[in-house]
Amino acid sequence: MELNEFSAKFKDLVKTYQLDISDKEALQFFKYMNLLLDWNNKINLTAITEPNEVILKHFVDSLTINKYIKENSKIVDVGTGAGFPGLPVAILRDDVRVLLEDSLNKRILFLDNVCDELELNNVKTRHGRAEEVAQDKEYREQFDYATSRAVASLNILLEYMLPFVKVGGYCICMKGSNISDEIKASKKALEVLGGVIEKIDEFQLPNSDITRNIILIKKIKNTPNKFPRKAGTPSKDPIQ
Repeated sequence: MELNEFSAKFKDLVKTYQLDISDKEALQFFKYMNLLLDWNNKINLTAITEPNEVILKHFVDSLTINKYIKENSKIVDVGTGAGFPGLPVAILRDDVRVLLEDSLNKRILFLDNVCDELELNNVKTRHGRAEEVAQDKEYREQFDYATSRAVASLNILLEYMLPFVKVGGYCICMKGSNISDEIKASKKALEVLGGVIEKIDEFQLPNSDITRNIILIKKIKNTPNKFPRKAGTPSKDPIQ
């Protein structure tokens, strides 16, 4: 796909969310897509490799959280993978600071390369398990927002995310269509970790039948120091 075609399609789709993409930003996203597809031949970054699907399912999908993020915020993207949703938000919003956290160093090397190529100065990366990084004083309860997409079920995810967020901040959990069981199962984790569900938004991605849910969780009290538990424990023994 050539830049002009990419730019036209991308700009048209994000208008659904009242977003305007500049030519500079369109070029950055275009470079991001090509780097993603190139690196994907060497390391497993995504199963989505068709350009139109990358635009919709990675870039547009990531930007659906933009409206929840206030100006000059500090964001951690937990288990960022190939950079979603944190990196698209950082491209669109030079007012925010984004930390991309992931447990696989190969993905961090990819993200560092993207940030260098796109000349992004508002992004940092951190290699490590979320359970360990969130116990580091440099990161614990230091962020206005924690984001995550396709990482774990909600009761597990909350133990990864909430320890990063300052009281009064938010977790923005990006989910698919069937979330009712996850929400029921997360009641105890919310209570223990200091969060409360403030809002759930359900919508479809533009020009598709793909349903998404965004669960907005406000942090109302400090997370007890023992959380997150040691690496691997949240997934093996979820709070319930």
